[in-house]
Amino acid sequence: MAPKRKTEEPAQATAVAGRVTRSSGRVTRSSASSGTKFIELPVTRKSPNKKKKVEKKAESKGKGKPKEASTSEGEKAEAETFEDVPEASNKTVVIIEHCKQCNSFKTRALQVKEALEKSDVDVIVKVNPEKPRKGCFEIRVQGGKQFISLLDMKRPFKPMKELDMDEVISGIVNDLSNANGL
Repeated sequence: MAPKRKTEEPAQATAVAGRVTRSSGRVTRSSASSGTKFIELPVTRKSPNKKKKVEKKAESKGKGKPKEASTSEGEKAEAETFEDVPEASNKTVVIIEHCKQCNSFKTRALQVKEALEKSDVDVIVKVNPEKPRKGCFEIRVQGGKQFISLLDMKRPFKPMKELDMDEVISGIVNDLSNANGL
């Protein structure tokens, strides 16, 4: 190792017995009155522009706001589905309940949601209106028929991954269109 360099210290610092550490500012008055002198170190404060710099860097990278304030597209889509639907509407309400344990649940749920909304059937799709059950992937009509009910699945979620989602979606659309008389 290289030898330590000696730096010139102010006259006050040489009068202090012992070493000055970060915790020396925490010394109580009773121990300070015992005869030892302590130097009060200036408090360093972070500049208020630090936060602005972080925001500017995030904007320049195309991310918009810092990570804490931003929300992903999936969260926005889920937030929209929690809105209350007026009961007087004649649309069928389809509830998709998916576990939040693994992202594969979410991708399949969003795939079904988008396909049902694009179909000719008048449906309102809600994704997880209540807290979902663990290992659950279920598609049902509110207060009625269940299309798919996979409960208490363990990893690697084989029953859900073996589903042909295009076939499932077409079956749901056919059932809903027959029920609505289209």
